[in-house]
Amino acid sequence: MKIILASQSPRRKELLQLIVPKFEIIVSNEEEQLDNQLSIEEQVMQIAYKKAKNVYERTKAVGDRIIIASDTIVTKNEKIYGKPKDRNHAKEMIKELITGDRTHNILTGLSLIIEENGKQKEYKTYDTVKVYLKNIIDEEIEKWLDTGKAMDKAAAYGMQDEFCVHIEKIEGNYTTAIGLPTQILYDIVKEYIHMK
Repeated sequence: MKIILASQSPRRKELLQLIVPKFEIIVSNEEEQLDNQLSIEEQVMQIAYKKAKNVYERTKAVGDRIIIASDTIVTKNEKIYGKPKDRNHAKEMIKELITGDRTHNILTGLSLIIEENGKQKEYKTYDTVKVYLKNIIDEEIEKWLDTGKAMDKAAAYGMQDEFCVHIEKIEGNYTTAIGLPTQILYDIVKEYIHMK
């Protein structure tokens, strides 16, 4: 049974290595487009599913395989925070996240498409984490932006990076916040592969 991760994210790669030692990476070329007709939960699951489906269709010759894809969305007061366009946009995002109650949600959608003995099974799910930020002064925001790590992350931060000092606490699973809910993924894949 081949395992394929449909993501080029180094964070997702590291998290998957905690569950299975051997897998391939085939990046989905599916465009990440939000559909405002759907709830935020439905959107994050749909994007993850489209990524998985894209790679599944491109790997038909492989035979038995598990395609794993995920997508992460950050939200506050129903507003979705994607990746920043530039440094100023990144600063704006962080300012908004610390305005008011300083809490926001991270949702990660998880989708697996499994082919085994010619039969296909699909999983679509998501998990949510609530994040509590400390008050962050302008100088601290600038110092974080100077690292250059804000630009490729939803809401312009990663809690696994230097930004971690600004997080008071989280409610939920840390790996969900990083981008791959390992606690859910493990329960699905252990049915199909020998965990050695």
